[in-house]
Amino acid sequence: MGKEFLDLMDPDDVKQIIGSLNIERRVETVNLGDAHQRVLAVDVYATIDLPPFDRASMDGYAVRAQDTFGASEDDPITLTLIEKIRAGDVPSKKIKKGTCSEVGTGAPMPEGSDAVVMVEVTDIRENRVEILEAVTPGTNRALRGSDIEKGKFLLSLGTLLTADKIGALSAMGLKEIPVFAKPTVAVISTGNELIKPDEDLRHGKLYDINSESLANAVKSCGCVPLASNIVKDDYKSLKNKINAYKNADIIITSGGTSAGAGDVLSQVVEDMGEVLVHGISVKPGKPTLIGTLPGENVDVVLFGLPGYPVSALMIFHGFVAPFLREIAGVKELMEKRDGFLLPLSRRYHSARGRSHYVLVKIEENIADPILKDSGAITALAEADGYFEVPKNVEIIEKGEQIKVMPLSGL
Repeated sequence: MGKEFLDLMDPDDVKQIIGSLNIERRVETVNLGDAHQRVLAVDVYATIDLPPFDRASMDGYAVRAQDTFGASEDDPITLTLIEKIRAGDVPSKKIKKGTCSEVGTGAPMPEGSDAVVMVEVTDIRENRVEILEAVTPGTNRALRGSDIEKGKFLLSLGTLLTADKIGALSAMGLKEIPVFAKPTVAVISTGNELIKPDEDLRHGKLYDINSESLANAVKSCGCVPLASNIVKDDYKSLKNKINAYKNADIIITSGGTSAGAGDVLSQVVEDMGEVLVHGISVKPGKPTLIGTLPGENVDVVLFGLPGYPVSALMIFHGFVAPFLREIAGVKELMEKRDGFLLPLSRRYHSARGRSHYVLVKIEENIADPILKDSGAITALAEADGYFEVPKNVEIIEKGEQIKVMPLSGL
């Protein structure tokens, strides 16, 4: 049978337990066209030289630089035009003394040439090109491999594949790329009082909030949420629903974690697997439960969050999100974006002995605490982020710098 929690665990101890859980970070290969916002699972090295040939970097005329020495507007040098080369063409004629070829930007440089004279400093009459400005060897020419040489490091494991990064991979001619598979996370909302948004609101009922808010929080951590129907607060219903999602990587429930007679999650998890944590010394979110269920290759981790939406989201961001980011391969990426310092708008009092998560609204670069309880839905509408008050701190003075954590992710 499930046990009522009596000894609340320190948040740091809980985080250590979460950090010790086995994770299975999977890799899959996707088409480059499907790789946007995915996370690279390998280091990538250049497969070709870029550019793959010497090419013109300006519209103009490919020349032997020495043939232009001394040229000026007052004393131009005339060269014979022997060929026109556009991007994608293959030059067929060699540049010899006194000759030149017209080239477009990106066109291959013809043999014998070592520079490009910009079209703006030339005049042309039939097949005679007047050079009005001298150039030196290498002017307006990109050498093969000058951008990157074949075999050189290009992108590192853990890189978020944005449009620019995908452009670099496209330049290598890559069709497929290994990325971290997005972990699947079952999101189960429990409560006899909950109904779906499309149902009529009857007396004593509440619209379900956590299914949508937690599903989107899961997405922000690089994972795929698996939505379920609302589950009633009874042993059989909850156990059947959890069983139905044991193929997921993670299961997140909300509600059914406190010590009340109607809350059965701890009993279900204890009977199916192992309860690791039931009760954390934090506010809000004290009745959080963490457990494991036997899986095929690795245990399925279950996070039982409180039913109040503010409490559920605070515990998600403080404890669940780092774990999801780790198995999704985006931990380092997200840590670079986490948190920014802002002054506090007013003095804040906290109860000593418990860590406290406080929602804030940011106005004119000042963090204003939202002083509403964990059942106040409007707190979520107003919030831009949150900060943590350590368990040994009772007062944070007005104007003191606090680290505000954003509520958004990827």
